Amino acid sequence: MAGDWTTTETEVLVRSMTRAPSVHNLQPWLLDIGPDELVVRERTELRLPQHDPLGRDRAASCGAAVANLEVAIRTLGRSPGVELLPGPARPGVVARIAAGTAAAPTVADLHRFGAIARRASHRAPFEDAPVPAVALRLIGETGAVPGVEARLVRPGREVAVVARLLHVAAEHFKADGAYQRELSLWTIRDEQAHRHGVGLPASRVPAGSVPWAGLIRRATELPDTAEIEARLAAESLLVFVTADDTRADHVRAGYAMERAWLTAVDLGLVAAVLTQPLHLEPVRAALRADLTLSGFPQVLMRVGYSSEPDPAGPRRAVEEVLGQP
Repeated sequence: MAGDWTTTETEVLVRSMTRAPSVHNLQPWLLDIGPDELVVRERTELRLPQHDPLGRDRAASCGAAVANLEVAIRTLGRSPGVELLPGPARPGVVARIAAGTAAAPTVADLHRFGAIARRASHRAPFEDAPVPAVALRLIGETGAVPGVEARLVRPGREVAVVARLLHVAAEHFKADGAYQRELSLWTIRDEQAHRHGVGLPASRVPAGSVPWAGLIRRATELPDTAEIEARLAAESLLVFVTADDTRADHVRAGYAMERAWLTAVDLGLVAAVLTQPLHLEPVRAALRADLTLSGFPQVLMRVGYSSEPDPAGPRRAVEEVLGQP
């Protein structure tokens, strides 16, 4: 047991964390479990200098893991108190979670917990079916945590802006040799022999990945801006915005993103996020200015329908994630 949690409860907590989305499926976190407190730590030694030079996506990934952990604790019958980045005295700590008192999980808690196992990135086009406005409103409301705004990209001019900027970013990353080498390094080609719980299965990120929905590879065929705009116009797109651009904001953005994503899954939707284009500062600055955003864009999320389930990628073993008791 870890602390006063049973072996089964510990496994539920850890596996819920590892199912969170993370940049290149790094799963860059550790979990310290005590009887009354759980601590999530960021593994800052795991770096992606080309894709994520400032560690922004890594911090957001940890925030997403905290969101899953909170849901798991509620499902296990406690009322957790989450404190993100508790202070400079603990620089590696992403969150401190008080286990709280006994409390029966709500129906909403159980629905979100079920969504954790079904959540996966959908990097292909969606079905030709619009997402109801009420669903988008619920997703946005769930993702609107203190310090984060989950804002819908409006049809017409705003979609055209995003399409143009995604095309600019796609051209850049396709031609960036260092970026392509790093992406290749983290791609799992022999998925049968692969025994590690991290990395991107090649089958999940095909060479011809569409540039508005996935990672850009050398083999990606880039359509013109008009085609990207038409594709985006048929989808629903949200942008997660923070007032500032500190590590705390990055963690909060990831936390908000995962809350919204679980709501989408519970509503029968699929989703995928894009952060890659936002690492080009001119693209990010133009998105902020042209969409008149209230702060810094951290994540773009596509939402839609799919009749095909998305398989999950590999996950770290429980013992790899558990830190100090």
